[in-house]
Amino acid sequence: MLTSTTAVLQDKIVEQYLGVISAEVILGANVFRDFSAGIRDFFGGRSGSYEQVFEKAKTEALREIIQKAEDLGGNGVIGIAYNFSNVGSNGSMLMVAISGTAVRIRD
Repeated sequence: MLTSTTAVLQDKIVEQYLGVISAEVILGANVFRDFSAGIRDFFGGRSGSYEQVFEKAKTEALREIIQKAEDLGGNGVIGIAYNFSNVGSNGSMLMVAISGTAVRIRD
């Protein structure tokens, strides 16, 4: 499955545009991550635990749109765009939304 953030693929021919597809993944961070991230925020530095949650959400969202493209008979997703936000009453949940165009590419 070819995936790309660009709408045009060099040296590839899009035979058919199958439609816009999207997926949303919302993952919660537990209280220990929140505590650890609060300390990192105060003293500075990266929060490895939140980075892991973030990477997991991106991977799952991409996997979902790939599955949707395959379900439509596609072998590619082009024009992929990600959107990220915090959700929940205290903003402790991470939402990753992804969209793109499912296509059939000539091999």
